[in-house]
Amino acid sequence: MSDEMHHFSMGIWLLALAFVVSVAGSVIGLACTRHSMNATTRESRMRWLFMAALSIGGVAIWLMHFIAMLGFSVPGSPIRYSLMWTVVSALISVTAVFVGLVIIGTEFRLSRLLAGGLVMGVAVNVMHYTGMRALRFQGEIHYDVYFVALSLLIAVVAGTVALWFTMIVESTVLRLFAGVIMGVAVVSMHYTGMAAVEVVHDPSATTPEGLEVFSFLFPVFVLGLLALAIPIVAVLTAPDPVTAHMDSAADELASEAREFAVRD
Repeated sequence: MSDEMHHFSMGIWLLALAFVVSVAGSVIGLACTRHSMNATTRESRMRWLFMAALSIGGVAIWLMHFIAMLGFSVPGSPIRYSLMWTVVSALISVTAVFVGLVIIGTEFRLSRLLAGGLVMGVAVNVMHYTGMRALRFQGEIHYDVYFVALSLLIAVVAGTVALWFTMIVESTVLRLFAGVIMGVAVVSMHYTGMAAVEVVHDPSATTPEGLEVFSFLFPVFVLGLLALAIPIVAVLTAPDPVTAHMDSAADELASEAREFAVRD
């Protein structure tokens, strides 16, 4: 057996693509989260939170991870992925993000925000390392515990800050900035987690079985971007809560005016 450094190929464009996908999923997911806080029924709120979890957990975290892994290689060994662990990592990511968003609630409370941010930060990390469990090559992986801890810290702190922006900031521009923060957090966590990886290559090991990353990533990438169309349309067509409140108040005033006119 021999210790060999893994490396990333495909250059800066792959990092840029992973970042854009993560930011897009984060921005849409946080927008859905904001709309969930203004929902008038429990069913409506759950729909918004489910779309948010798919956008953040499914696109910003899970899809970003496997896009970034396109550049991962172990010299001298083919890379394959376990379908089961790949699917499990997606389910963990979406479910954990959903739970974190439910914990946050509809009104700002620091304790809920910290708890929800912790759950979502841990979700990012669990997805990453579960996704790494899907990796198959001739050899095995060890992790540097300090980089693992740092990746967890980055995800929890930046994710909590992004959620804080989403909950209390009224400016749309600053809410978009929250999506960028979360995208940066997810990508930073990923590459910090990859810095923790130590590959032990064993050329005598059996050739790995499983899927090539391109064979499942391309259709998933297309489906993921198409899936984003649903929450995007929902966000764009949802009534603005301030405008809706003003319209409701105007309707009430008009109704009172008509009643007053009839009495006269």
